[in-house]
Amino acid sequence: MVHHHTSDTLSYYIKQKTGIAVERCYQCGKCSAGCPAAKAMDLTPSVILRLLQTENPQNDRKVLQSYTIWLCLSCHTCITRCPMEVDLPVVMDYLRNESLTQNLIHPKAKDIVAFHKSFINSIKRFGKLWEVGLIAEYKLRTRHFLQDVFIAPLMVMRGKLSFIPPKRSSKTNDKSSTKGGNQ
Repeated sequence: MVHHHTSDTLSYYIKQKTGIAVERCYQCGKCSAGCPAAKAMDLTPSVILRLLQTENPQNDRKVLQSYTIWLCLSCHTCITRCPMEVDLPVVMDYLRNESLTQNLIHPKAKDIVAFHKSFINSIKRFGKLWEVGLIAEYKLRTRHFLQDVFIAPLMVMRGKLSFIPPKRSSKTNDKSSTKGGNQ
């Protein structure tokens, strides 16, 4: 069966940008049943896919404003269980970037988004994660200055944190296509 996407829908853009056809999902629910974060989500993973399949602008907006896309752990349990091999973690990553681009972020996801942006910025700057820089940027974004303050000295003593940023690898591409940082 050939499915023709409406060209101004999230499912169309997901297919264009990632190659993943959300219409392949036949709603067996295995992704939602196996998802370790499903209980905290406002929409289960299978509902996200179903909303995308409707190719309805209101449903697309609902998906982009959902808390679910920010709670996805990208643990790959869903794709491991999926009989149609719909790569939901890649879809969720695309949805997070689109949510940032369109400024449709769920209010409860504020700290998650701050961490996401800080993580992406660290990767963009250094080509890999620099934990101290990530933590500093995250603390500035969220104003959670004293949260976990007693853990840092112990981590430094054990050599788990370095105050010196990593050198940028010559293999790292400076023109990263990852969205979501520096915002």
